Amino acid sequence: MHVAPNKILIIQTAFIGDAILSTSMIETWKINYPNSTIDILVRKGNESLLNNNPQLNEVLIWDKKKNKYSNLLKLISKVRKANYDAIFNVQRFVATGLITALSRAKIKVGYQSNPLSFLFSRSIPFDTSSDLHETERNALLLHPYCSGKPLLPKLYLSEEDELSCEQYNKESYVCMAPTSVWFTKQWPKENWVKLIEHLSSIPIIYLLGAPNDFEACEDIKRLCNSSRVVNLAGRLSFLESASLMKDAKMNYVNDSAPMHIASSMNAPTTAIYCSTIPAFGFGPLSENSTIIEYKDELACRPCGLHGKRECPEGHFNCAKTINLLIEN
Repeated sequence: MHVAPNKILIIQTAFIGDAILSTSMIETWKINYPNSTIDILVRKGNESLLNNNPQLNEVLIWDKKKNKYSNLLKLISKVRKANYDAIFNVQRFVATGLITALSRAKIKVGYQSNPLSFLFSRSIPFDTSSDLHETERNALLLHPYCSGKPLLPKLYLSEEDELSCEQYNKESYVCMAPTSVWFTKQWPKENWVKLIEHLSSIPIIYLLGAPNDFEACEDIKRLCNSSRVVNLAGRLSFLESASLMKDAKMNYVNDSAPMHIASSMNAPTTAIYCSTIPAFGFGPLSENSTIIEYKDELACRPCGLHGKRECPEGHFNCAKTINLLIEN
């Protein structure tokens, strides 16, 4: 019989969506070991995703943009002093490998693709060919202490998060998150315009995104020339966006962070894939979810796990799915 570690740290310092998906590990561990102590380490900017989470003891933050390496050394010192029983490292890069290796934790677990995995107690392959969802891959790190299907990722809303969205939540609406960090993950704006025109019976269309997505969303709004379209990019926090998406009739998203926000709320989701594919394991998890992707075979698709800054072939044919979406 394996005695489970009581004080654990989960490390996930990647992007917003990755941090959201890692909350599945928190939920899964806590339901098995309700009296345990869980900390998590995330990159600066993602910490507000974990506000109000009753399962967490502490959120550690790594500022990667300012004094990256001096902050890393401070983190290593803090982690060593915390005396964790176990560290589960979801990241596959050398810096988090260093945190893990130098942590003094009794148990150190991570992926074999981390360059310092040879210093871990246990490591497993990061396999994108087995049709496992990312939450299932991450759950394998928790073996043998947790087994079976992992719980869904979950964000926790405060009363203030809910109240701040009441002004938008007065009639039937859909949310659309039309942007992505990666160009080849981003459905073209003309497709979003056609979709909005197709959804003529929906009273309100909310466009969501970060502050730097405002202009892209504003372009879509201008092209629609309709008072039904409201640009909320940059006006809502992560958790306020989650609150709005929770009650939407449908959430239309790219293969990007808003899809995972919808999953964390079990909100209805239509996920549009361009250059990436659901088989990589980052698909929607909501009970009511639909995937739209290019049906014909393209020799160039997928062109990468994370998307690219531009289409390597110059045609971006994988994004030509507007008819498929309207038919659904």
